[in-house]
Amino acid sequence: MTSPSRTASEQLLLSHAAEQAAGRFTLPFPRGTAVFLDAANFKGEGSEYALSAVRAAFSRQGMVLAPTRDKAQTVIELRMGAMSLDQMNWLVGLPAMSLPVLSSWSTFSTPELSLYSRKDRSAVAEISAFAYDAKTGAPVPMPDHAAGSTEIRSHKLLMVFSWGKQEVRPGDQALQGGPWWKIW
Repeated sequence: MTSPSRTASEQLLLSHAAEQAAGRFTLPFPRGTAVFLDAANFKGEGSEYALSAVRAAFSRQGMVLAPTRDKAQTVIELRMGAMSLDQMNWLVGLPAMSLPVLSSWSTFSTPELSLYSRKDRSAVAEISAFAYDAKTGAPVPMPDHAAGSTEIRSHKLLMVFSWGKQEVRPGDQALQGGPWWKIW
């Protein structure tokens, strides 16, 4: 159970996917270029965190974040392609069920009875962007999108033995090189 709408694991999956996507933008501008991030079309659940991740990534690349368009050399318009979770469950056995009880019109619930089960939760973040000169409006070449993803996978054998792997834990850096897995 969770008190907010998303569990801590879901929040970590989404935030790390957003940070990966933001970190994959390689800007072709020289260090010190003043850029204005136009986030008018950057909407959706988790957009505030993803936008902050983009700002941080651009700052790490040496860009100066201009507070307004008129103080920028380049405007970068951002759009959110995706920022969501997928869940897949595999089961060899009987799933949990609610069975009707005829005499009282109520239901009786049975637990999952599995020989083997696997649960995958994956988060995907995709950020699209285009850039143009702040004075002339002429397009400026840059990567047009970047994506990141993270995953948690858990297995259970004979309803007792469980194991799994996950890419994110609290406090881990999302932008460390390459995919990395931690065994539970």
